[in-house]
Amino acid sequence: MFLKAAGSKLVVIEFTAKWCGPCKRISPLIHAMSLQYKDVIFANVDVDESQELAETYNIKAVPTFQLFKQTRTVNLFSRIKSALCCNRSGLMTTPIFEMCGADVKTLEAKIRELM
Repeated sequence: MFLKAAGSKLVVIEFTAKWCGPCKRISPLIHAMSLQYKDVIFANVDVDESQELAETYNIKAVPTFQLFKQTRTVNLFSRIKSALCCNRSGLMTTPIFEMCGADVKTLEAKIRELM
C-alpha cells in the first residue's frame, strides 16, 4: 500500500475534483510545497475518478487534505465554508481532527510541525 511504502515520512493527500474551483486555485500552491518539502510525500486523489477511495476516507467536501504518518491519520483539513468549498453532500462527518476553512498557510504550518 502507498502509505506503508512511505515509511516514517509524512504523507499529504489532497482530495480534489476537476470541477472544483477552489481545488484548481490551490493546486499550484500545493505543487510548490511538494517541491519545497522533499521529505514529505504529496499525493492527489480525484474523488470522481476514485470514488471508493474517497468513501473509504469519508471525504464529503473538496478540497480536503489528510495527513498521514506511519499509516495513521494525524490531522484532517476540510474546507467547508461556502466561499472556500464545493460540497459533494450536505452532511459532514466529524473526523479525528478537523480545521474548517484551512488555507495554505495553515496546511504548511501543520506540515512543518509534523515533519
